[in-house]
Amino acid sequence: EFFSAKRKALGKTLREFCRENGFDAGNLSKIERGIQTPPQGKEKRLQYASALGIKEGSEDWLEFCDLATISAGKIPSGIVANKELMAEVPVLFRSIRKEGFEKERIQELLEALKKELR
Repeated sequence: EFFSAKRKALGKTLREFCRENGFDAGNLSKIERGIQTPPQGKEKRLQYASALGIKEGSEDWLEFCDLATISAGKIPSGIVANKELMAEVPVLFRSIRKEGFEKERIQELLEALKKELR
């Protein structure tokens, strides 16, 4: 959704975007639909980000990379490097898995975190 939203914000169809930037429309379509994992290499991520107008190091860049990493079933390196935070990750996972943990509560938690980070 993130990639697609950024591309559409540029006013580009998938084919236009790919043609102008030398990307394969088939692969990018699969990435946007969640059928294919986004590239994990920094070089390709930089190419995509640049085409989307995302600057390396920006909040959008961090979100872009985090989403790509998570979609591959991995935890972003910035989180893994934080030993204190990693110690709390299992608690978060257990809480989410806990029967009866409502989707609304998860959404409230995410909104609170977003406000805290702003």
